[in-house]
This record gives sequence, C-alpha cells and structure tokens, in this order.
Amino acid sequence: MAIRNNFKHTFYASYGGYFVQAIINNFLPLLFLTFQRDFSLPYDKISLLIVINFGFQLVVDYFSAYFIDRIGYRRCTIIAHVLASAGLMSLSVLPYIMSPYIGIIISIIIYATGSGLIEVIVSPLVEACPSERKEAAMSLLHSFYCWGHMCVVLLSTLFFTVFSVNNWRILAVLWAIIPMLNGIYFCFVPFPDILDESKGMSMKELFKTKLFYVFALVMLCSGASEQAMSQWASAFAESGLQVSKTMGDLLGPCMFAFLMGSARLLYSKISERFSLSAVMVASGALCAVSYLVASLSPFPIVSLIGCAVCGFSVGVMWPGTFSLAALKMPKGGTALFAMLALFGDSGCSLGPAVVGGGITLFDGDFSKGLLLALMFPILLVVGVVLQRKSKATD
Repeated sequence: MAIRNNFKHTFYASYGGYFVQAIINNFLPLLFLTFQRDFSLPYDKISLLIVINFGFQLVVDYFSAYFIDRIGYRRCTIIAHVLASAGLMSLSVLPYIMSPYIGIIISIIIYATGSGLIEVIVSPLVEACPSERKEAAMSLLHSFYCWGHMCVVLLSTLFFTVFSVNNWRILAVLWAIIPMLNGIYFCFVPFPDILDESKGMSMKELFKTKLFYVFALVMLCSGASEQAMSQWASAFAESGLQVSKTMGDLLGPCMFAFLMGSARLLYSKISERFSLSAVMVASGALCAVSYLVASLSPFPIVSLIGCAVCGFSVGVMWPGTFSLAALKMPKGGTALFAMLALFGDSGCSLGPAVVGGGITLFDGDFSKGLLLALMFPILLVVGVVLQRKSKATD
C-alpha cells in the first residue's frame, strides 16, 4: 500500500518525531563542559541554557492550542522539524560568528520551538490514527524518546572518542539530518481527518472542567518523577561509585533511559491484560520505592539499582496520562494535549530543580536531595485514584 494511504507510515514518522525530541533535549548537555572550556561560560550561564530550552517549549505548549487547528497539523509538523534541524545546524555556526553565548541561546530558541510543537502534535496524532489498542500505541510511541536518548548518548560518546569532542560542530550537523529527513517523511504520510476538523474544547471550556486539573497534577508529577532522577543520574553515579564521566553517563542516564524505554515497550505488548489506571498506581508506588532505595541505601551499587528501577517505574507515566485523559475527556482536542504537554514540561523543570535545591540546602548531600522528589510519585498515585473515581466528560 502507498505511503499516502497507509497509517503505519504515520506511526513510523511519529516515532521519528520523538527521536528528534530526544536529540533536542539530550545532545546539548553533553557539551556543557566543552562550552565552559571553549567559551569560558560559568555554571550559572550554562544552567540558564536548560531553563531557556524547557521554557520556550512551555511557551509553545501554551500558544499552540490557539494556532495548530488554524494552520493545520501537517504544516505545523513539518515546520516543527524544519525548526529542529535549523536550530541544530545553527548551533555549529552562530557561536562562532557572534557572541558565543548569544549564538547558543538563539540556536536553542529555534530548536526548542520545534521540539515544543512536536510534543503537542505527535501524541494526539497517534491517538487519532486507526488503532485497536490506543494505550499500547501511545506507550510504544513514547518509548522512542528513550531509545533516542540512548542513541544520542552512546553515538555521541563514540564520536567524541574516535574524532575528539573538539569536532562537536560536525556532530551537530549530522544530528540535524534526522529531523530534516523525518520532516520530509511527514509530507507524504496520511493524517486523520479528525485532526484537520477538530471540534475539541476551547481553552475556556477546558479550564472550567474540574477533571482537567486532576490530569494536570498527574502530568506534572509524571514529568517531575522522571526528570528528577534522569537529570541527576549521571552525577549520582559518578559521585556514588567514583567512576569516570563516560562510565557515569553509561551507568546513569543510559541505563535509566534503557529501562524506561523497556517499560514502555513491555506495556505496549501487554496493555490489553491490565487496567491502565492500575498500572499507573503500581508505577507510582514502585517509583516511590526506587527513590527511597536510591536515597537511603548505604551501598552505592544498591543506590544505583534504585536509579535504574526508577527508569522502569516512570516508563508508563507520561504516555499513560495522555491515554487516560483522552479516554476520560474525549472532546479535549488540541487544547487538552497542549495543556498536558505544558504541565508535563513544567514537571520536567520542577523535579530536577527540587532535587538540585535539596542538594544545595543539605551541603552537597545527593541522597537527601533525591529524597525530596519522593513527593512526586506519591501525588501522582493520589491523582490517578481521583480520576478513577471521576466520571468521564461528555
């Protein structure tokens, strides 16, 4: 069957979209020490780069609800990939033709805008495509972010080992090829009519719905539970086990991403056997236990196992929240997915910030900092229980 009539290609292109998101969010942090060395950037300015990336994605999450339906899903999807590719390419050029810091910021703004659009568009796109098992499709989709995260770390580490980190500009251009090709792919795949003629809730209607705030809480805690550990896993592994930076990255964020992706892939295979709400509650409970183990164990290797198990526990949270919200609020439309993405990205910023603040407050004690993040999986379980007791909206 031709690409234009086969929704399997829509799924494949959507998987590529989440792979692109992984490149956007995980490539730059690998260069922080290089930027510090080459451009003499202090840590506070480097930290601001993370805020700018997620901050602009939050802005796009919010405003996209007002323009995606007007412009059209296909056009916005292609624009998103063009921006992602352009931002990565400009990263290899702008810091060398203007103030390095300003050049990096401009590049981040360009590709963060693309990444924010991808987050808002791809999940409802997959949700609207013909599929017998919506939860399985959503879980499989989000697993590609994890595989992308792993590939970015592993392939970039291999590139730096073989060709030296001094050639990072070449690697930035190579990574930019992927969103370029996936954007072309999206020009040809079919899009469900429901997305082009959306009659979903307006923002005003959404904010008047009490159930929305329950899902907003669950989504915020999903992002916070995931990123609180993910962002600090490398430093925790390096600090706890006294291993090299490369090995710390492999044992920390790589193992976390692998198990998170494995959980999403596993659930996509067995989703019809279990209630999604029950799986979400179990995930929250396991996540809480993993934070306790990582924080309180006197043995570094056991703490590291806790970090890895945390990756498995958070796997279903983010895609599961999208699926539950779509089921309970079927007329949510673009506004619902945009606002869930906004709260999810807010959690991605809040979780690591809470842990970082705790580490600073307790004089560099990683364990006590991580322990503060325990509140997020607990609140997630509360939110999931509340939505189970709530009726679906009309």
